[in-house]
Amino acid sequence: MGSVVVKMEENLPKRKEIRLKNYDYSEPGAYFITICTKNKERLLWKGKPEAQKYDWKLVGAHCVRPLGLPLSKAGIIVEDNLNRLNNTYENVYLSSYVIMPNHIHLIIVILPSEGGRTQCAPTVSKMIKLFKEAVTKQLGESIWQKLFYDHIIRDQRDYEKISEYIFDNPMKWEEDELFYGE
Repeated sequence: MGSVVVKMEENLPKRKEIRLKNYDYSEPGAYFITICTKNKERLLWKGKPEAQKYDWKLVGAHCVRPLGLPLSKAGIIVEDNLNRLNNTYENVYLSSYVIMPNHIHLIIVILPSEGGRTQCAPTVSKMIKLFKEAVTKQLGESIWQKLFYDHIIRDQRDYEKISEYIFDNPMKWEEDELFYGE
């Protein structure tokens, strides 16, 4: 029986490792995250953004959020839970985010404590897992793909480039790599 299990495991496709090996994802720094809906279904918008209504607003000390996006009921629940991240973890804040029809982009910043180490900051994976669970509980079903994409932001130039991408994303939806026909 044991050899059958080993042979079955050898035939299964190997999942690509998407996290940096030996990197502590609770380290102080900024992280660019993309979370997609299951099967990339368009669940988070109802309609298209209108350029004249679309804008960005500073909310709180650190967070910039979009205004005027045509969010669906699921999109509104996602936004409520994103806004809770700033109050959930002591040394963590959401710098900016955008909710797209079938995915979200966000920048999470983990700050060092006064001693230089993080205080009770969970890993990025743990934060995303808890965020997805909260949305799933409120909707009564999961809308998420199992995994998510992350990028460790390396410097100010990288941060600015990613922020610009996030800000421009709704108005460039049809050019987005996650876009597929209407």
